[in-house]
Amino acid sequence: MIPPLTSAPSTISQPTPPDARLREAAIELEATFLAEMLKYAGLGESSDGFGGGAGEDQFASFLRLEQAREMARSGGIGLAETLFMALKESTDG
Repeated sequence: MIPPLTSAPSTISQPTPPDARLREAAIELEATFLAEMLKYAGLGESSDGFGGGAGEDQFASFLRLEQAREMARSGGIGLAETLFMALKESTDG
């Protein structure tokens, strides 16, 4: 039998709820930007030979957005961190 995981006290300070909301908003903004860049780069366009037709074209934007969200959550291009710091500064002042 595997023992249950226990949560050890973290030495890293966790973001406060307002900071968490600001960070999530910044990540979403970066993800939207990245999704547009991926769209213009041609990611998700169906090929002429084996494309999925109209259905694939309609759902390609959802795939691009989810891929962009994962990219942004993984650090992306650093835009989310810059946006977060700017949003945090504007709410603190």
